[in-house]
Amino acid sequence: MIAVPAGQVTLSDRRTTRSWSVELGAFEIAVHPVTQGEYAAITGEWPGTTRGTRLPVDGVSWRDAILFCNALSERAGLAAAYRVTGDDVVWDTVADGYRLPAEAEWERACRAGTTGPRYGPLDAIAWYRGNSDGRSREVGGKQPNAWGLHDTLGNVWEWCWDLYDPEVYGPYRVLRGGGWFDEHWSCRASVRRRSHPTYRIDDVGFRLARGALTSD
Repeated sequence: MIAVPAGQVTLSDRRTTRSWSVELGAFEIAVHPVTQGEYAAITGEWPGTTRGTRLPVDGVSWRDAILFCNALSERAGLAAAYRVTGDDVVWDTVADGYRLPAEAEWERACRAGTTGPRYGPLDAIAWYRGNSDGRSREVGGKQPNAWGLHDTLGNVWEWCWDLYDPEVYGPYRVLRGGGWFDEHWSCRASVRRRSHPTYRIDDVGFRLARGALTSD
């Protein structure tokens, strides 16, 4: 896990042309997405169609990611970040366990103090359609950003905690980062994608976080 200092980030949505700023407390975020080996060690499962302990786990739903976070927290002796009752999931913001990053946390961590669309040349930092040969790749194979985070752009999209736009899309949750199948324009720090929390997609995984809650 990497410590991300408190600060502010401005998010934007191309569809609505809206932008908004979020003040963030300090938090921790994983150096790379959860791998297949890490996921299997906790759940005993190997989702998706590829196999490789260092490949990012994919084919996992938002709900799968939530349950993994709680299981990993229990294994580590930490308080679960989520209270799950049927289809309802509540974030216990005082819990010290593992969780998904909030969208604003994800973007701040991805940018690592930069302001452009990417933190470096795309081929040097990301696996995407132009260089992935049509598949995910082992985590950590490209250059990290200034804070030491790998694969925030490309390889697999990453689930975030946030609802995308509940008035329009209901329970759909935010995805960030772009993936191995995407063109270059999707692999930018500001790009937002959405999916239903029960869907399992072959270019979608997740990254762990811990620590402070965002506040508008």
